[in-house]
Amino acid sequence: MPLSPLWQHGWNSRATRLDSPNFGPRPPAACVDLVVVHSISLPPGQYGGNEVQHLFTNQLDCSAHPYYEQLRGLQVSAHFYIRRDGQLWQFVSCDDRAWHAGQSAYRGRSNCNDDSIGIELEGLEGQLFEDAQYQGLITLCQDLRHCYPVAHIAGHEHIAPGRKLDPGPGFDWPRLVSALDFSHGCFPG
Repeated sequence: MPLSPLWQHGWNSRATRLDSPNFGPRPPAACVDLVVVHSISLPPGQYGGNEVQHLFTNQLDCSAHPYYEQLRGLQVSAHFYIRRDGQLWQFVSCDDRAWHAGQSAYRGRSNCNDDSIGIELEGLEGQLFEDAQYQGLITLCQDLRHCYPVAHIAGHEHIAPGRKLDPGPGFDWPRLVSALDFSHGCFPG
């Protein structure tokens, strides 16, 4: 990918960078054309802490909350995380494969980690998201499209149906569709 003031080797200059060890190379022929929208909060439904950053960097103290015990030893990441106030964090270069999708399939391809960019929104599936998060997500999707051939935007629930529910019914897909200058075919039907 060419270097620009906004992008340097897959890193977005608008984001706070915090490198995760949980990533790998993309397959040689991967076409990064999918954005996957997720939601996360740790513990579930609590916002504003640094627990998500700690999870993605393998620094979460699993003894700090009973819920965290089920996360012990888990190695996951996303490319981006957008907090409730719109603050943008990046953990993995978009040129690399983050570990956000798990077992998945979309647009006739399996293993969505190979050719997708994962964006986590601070939130809980079924609950509403903040205006600042939508604005951050819209700007990020526009930025991504300038450097990657993004042709699809889907939720984790769409790429792993029956296994994942996020971002869930609280996410306003029509708002995202109307704000982005992407064809309607880019979005889940």
